[in-house]
Amino acid sequence: MKVGSLFSGIGGFDLGLERAGYEISWQVENNEYARKVLRKHWPAVPCYGDIKAIDWRDIPAVDLVCGGFPCQPFSCAGKRAGKDDDRYLWPEVVRCLAVLQPTWFLGENVPGIINMALDQVCTDLEGLGYTVWPVCLPACAVDAPHQRQRIWIVAHAERQGPQGYRGECGLGKGGEEVEACRSGNVADAILQQWDRGMQWSSWWAREPLDPLQDARRRMQEEGLSIPESLLGRVAYGVPDRVDRLKGLGNAIVPQIAEALGRMILASGRGA
Repeated sequence: MKVGSLFSGIGGFDLGLERAGYEISWQVENNEYARKVLRKHWPAVPCYGDIKAIDWRDIPAVDLVCGGFPCQPFSCAGKRAGKDDDRYLWPEVVRCLAVLQPTWFLGENVPGIINMALDQVCTDLEGLGYTVWPVCLPACAVDAPHQRQRIWIVAHAERQGPQGYRGECGLGKGGEEVEACRSGNVADAILQQWDRGMQWSSWWAREPLDPLQDARRRMQEEGLSIPESLLGRVAYGVPDRVDRLKGLGNAIVPQIAEALGRMILASGRGA
């Protein structure tokens, strides 16, 4: 299946979906530092700039469009201006989907979107003919040593007709495969993994996963300042430190995109 990547950043969606067996057809990213990262890893993939300036009639059709549209309008770390924020770019996603009409859309955003715009997102997608499954999945659902709760939006175009979910897919520890279907659709498969992710989230809150997490907890107990994550960002004393941290902060967890991508492929609802 071919993928169009919106708000590509440093390529979290692209990496995860490639690992699941997808082909990245094009990317959209306006930040120059992130574009350099994309050019390094996907030198043959065209990368477009300002999403507002794109005429989607000139862009190749794809089977799946993905994108973590900007979270700043909804993030608790910001002013939460929602639709009044000039970084509210969900309408640009709708404009893309309306023209290209991919079979699938896979989106991501912060939990703050739930009470601010998630209803609008689902309504817009349903208006375009998609069945929508929003679900909250944490990073620890794929065994990452942090919670990082995020809302994932999986949407399938009803025009392809309903088909039951079949096969297996893994969000399991160590790559183990888990049975992901109880009543015949992708939504149930995702919700199973959400349940498992919540179990890991509760365990993570009680027990340190590794020495780095243990060190972080001790520093917090002693009242020491933690300037950034201790999860191996390798940003100490290197060039472009701010750009690197911004790229990482805006990135998704590729393993979740990979797992959801595998669920989509296994669903039998292809291009």
